Amino acid sequence: YKKINVPPPTFCPQCRMLRRWIWRNEHNLFRRKDAISGKNIFSNFPSQVEAKITDQTYWNSDEWDPLEYGKNYDFSRPFFEQFRELLNEVPWPSKSVLRMVNSDYSDQASDLKNCYLCFSGDVAEDSAYCVNFANLKDCFDLREAGKCELSYDSMIIGASYRSFFTTNSENCRDVWFSKDCTGCSNCFGCVGLRNKNYHIWNEPYSKEDYFKKLEEFNLGSYKRLDELRKKAHEFWKEFPVKYMHAVRNASCTGEAIWDSKNVRDSYSILDSENMRYCQLVYRKCADSYDYSVWGNSVSEMYESVTCGEQCSRIKFSWECWPGCQDLDYSMFCRSSSDLFGCVGIKKKQFCILNKEYSEEEYRSLREKIIKQMNEVPYISDKGQGTSDKKIIYKYGEFFPPEFSPFAYNETICQDYFPLTGDGAAKKGYLWREPELREFETTVEAKDLPDNIKDVKDEVLKEIIKCSSCGRAYRIIAAELSFLRRMGLPLPHLCPNCRYKERFEHINRPVFWNRKCACSGEKSDDGVYKNNVSHFHGSGHCPNKFETAYDPKKQNIVYCEQCYQTEMI
Repeated sequence: YKKINVPPPTFCPQCRMLRRWIWRNEHNLFRRKDAISGKNIFSNFPSQVEAKITDQTYWNSDEWDPLEYGKNYDFSRPFFEQFRELLNEVPWPSKSVLRMVNSDYSDQASDLKNCYLCFSGDVAEDSAYCVNFANLKDCFDLREAGKCELSYDSMIIGASYRSFFTTNSENCRDVWFSKDCTGCSNCFGCVGLRNKNYHIWNEPYSKEDYFKKLEEFNLGSYKRLDELRKKAHEFWKEFPVKYMHAVRNASCTGEAIWDSKNVRDSYSILDSENMRYCQLVYRKCADSYDYSVWGNSVSEMYESVTCGEQCSRIKFSWECWPGCQDLDYSMFCRSSSDLFGCVGIKKKQFCILNKEYSEEEYRSLREKIIKQMNEVPYISDKGQGTSDKKIIYKYGEFFPPEFSPFAYNETICQDYFPLTGDGAAKKGYLWREPELREFETTVEAKDLPDNIKDVKDEVLKEIIKCSSCGRAYRIIAAELSFLRRMGLPLPHLCPNCRYKERFEHINRPVFWNRKCACSGEKSDDGVYKNNVSHFHGSGHCPNKFETAYDPKKQNIVYCEQCYQTEMI
């Protein structure tokens, strides 16, 4: 805090995280009117948001000047009030995308080609229904995946080829319904294997017998595949899990951390160092606290969300990228530096409330505003986590949740910490019932052909009724081609229900203090019997740890030492 010249936070880490996350709509697109042309467009923002939402092409052009909205600072009013007025006047881009080719129905992404409903990722081709990804080709229905090809309905996988219904695995090829496997190929329903080939339910097979067994499984049948899915999920529960999903780290705590150093109390981090209280950050982030979503060669990021790609010293900001430096309380700014309270600024420097100053004027006025923010703070009567508590916002706090254009249920808050409408209201959050378009379905999912071999091209014309939520969805041509190529049956759930189903297997960014479940020769519940003797012999393991595994859920959680001893 001394290094970046900010006061210590007054919210706890989880409240700070939720305060940022309420600004993150990750995987929803809305139909609304363009504020300039009046045409229908798809946007990250729902139609109820009264901001000036404009098509990406217009917003990126020189047809408008954000400096025309510049304001003189009024020292008689709180900063947050003045900023909110500016935010509502300056146009916003309809989506947050870079370098997209034939991927109009994707958002929060960059460098996509021929992709459909892909969100929060970069570099993908010929893929659909993927969230949180990097470097994909011919992949469908993945979450948290990197460097994958021809993979389907999997999560937390890396450097994999032809991975199906698999989780928490890397460097695998041709694996099905497997969990926590590394360097494996031709494995089915396996758990905790390392560099193994031709295994089914963790038992070795000859190559000939392995493929004969796969034919018997009849994986092209939806009914048979669903039976195998349920069997695999029950089989997974019989094995211990490591207290933390983490690989190739040094001095890290949290959950889902890879290839990182000195990352503490963080969640879903890749290739980063010297961080704390950060979430969903990938590829070379350094020296940052309370930073959510993105990364890509950034440093000294603080209390910001969806800011990234060669940025540094960004504080209390949202949607500022790429190549931004020294920003405070700014939004939708591009390739700029030394901004305070700005919206939509592009390739400018030394601006406050979208008005340009000389460097000397800027620095002097900035210090006066920070002083005034502490003396004349913004007082919110919305609260956070409660509907009747007033909160004071001085310099050093992120934006109040009520400033966000999104309702709680439109953000990743709802994904990780689901609430009902009444529950959100009691905690002081906005809730917005979705404006869903109703379609007359032509076929119910249960009436689709059971086997992919029996599916005709006419299915592309069908409007299918989801077997879970009852809403309509379609099979797109690229999806049908992929399913035929892989020998997989048609899905019976809509993309949104498939997303929610995968999410059930993901730990949340909440941490509990627990002890190792190894009692010596077996797990505490007696379900798992150890293969070899552990360092603590026949006595109970003394190790304790902080973990994202909820004690209420059915998991056998081992410490690092006991878990690694059991790997085969």
